[in-house]
Amino acid sequence: MKRRLRRPVRIANDADVQGLGCVTGHGVELVITLGTGFGSSLFVDGRNAHLELAHHPFRKGHTYEDELSHAALKRKGAAKWNRHLVEAVKLLQATFNCDRIFIGGGNTKFIRVKLPANVRVVSNIDGLLGGIKLWAGKAGAD
Repeated sequence: MKRRLRRPVRIANDADVQGLGCVTGHGVELVITLGTGFGSSLFVDGRNAHLELAHHPFRKGHTYEDELSHAALKRKGAAKWNRHLVEAVKLLQATFNCDRIFIGGGNTKFIRVKLPANVRVVSNIDGLLGGIKLWAGKAGAD
């Protein structure tokens, strides 16, 4: 792309960029974004290992995206969507043995459940800060 556009290029998904703005840089940190779809990224000691879980099987033959996207929120309602979010967080914690999980994205405003102590809802401002880090060359990945 750089050659074709003749401009500097950086490529990252929403969860990668969100994570660049919020991870601590210590241990295993998972970032998920809840918006139109379901974004995900994994950081190990601050280095982005990138991860795409949206279409991974989650529950009853459905994917994370099927159960936690904006369309799922509208279709199922906030109460059921929140229950599925709690279930997803528990499963992701067990799968990745995360030190921390960060949840960002526009649909965080619909979270109405108590989350475990190592799970934190983060602001979209972290995504802006992550974009700055990406361009400043402090992205934590080669």
